[in-house]
Amino acid sequence: MDRAQKEKVVEELGQIFESSGVVVVAHYEGMTVAQMQDLRARMRDSGGSVRVAKNTLAKIALEDKPCASLAQLLTGMTVLAYSEDPVAAAKVAVDYAKGNEKFAILGGAMGKDALDPAGVKTVAAMPSREELIAQIASCIGAPASNIAGAIGAPASNIAGILKTLEEREAA
Repeated sequence: MDRAQKEKVVEELGQIFESSGVVVVAHYEGMTVAQMQDLRARMRDSGGSVRVAKNTLAKIALEDKPCASLAQLLTGMTVLAYSEDPVAAAKVAVDYAKGNEKFAILGGAMGKDALDPAGVKTVAAMPSREELIAQIASCIGAPASNIAGAIGAPASNIAGILKTLEEREAA
């Protein structure tokens, strides 16, 4: 890799560190290509990405970034999992680590906040952006559906009474 390529990688990593809602750092030593492809596919499905980069280039890219604390985690064979959604990458990484002992979460960062492995698990337990939107929408829609049910209830009660009276007359 020549100097121009290294500068390009550092620039790309810098953009990742600045724009991501969460970055998870993990060791992946001993994983097969198929396992790594599976991790990438899962991450892509959730809106995140996986990046393997030289630790020295990643450390250079971390200089003057909010998540500069990640530099201490970059030792050995590390992989970066990241997403704009502050929860997506953490969820996928934690789920993947449960099924693959060769994928070990070292920690991560959420904005300026450094996360240890337990912190990554805590972030993964939080609802995602889509889940929060769905919860808010259901809270907003619940009163309207209750009102519609209350308005429609008397009419259905009258219809039920009329039907019962008809059945009695017919019998």
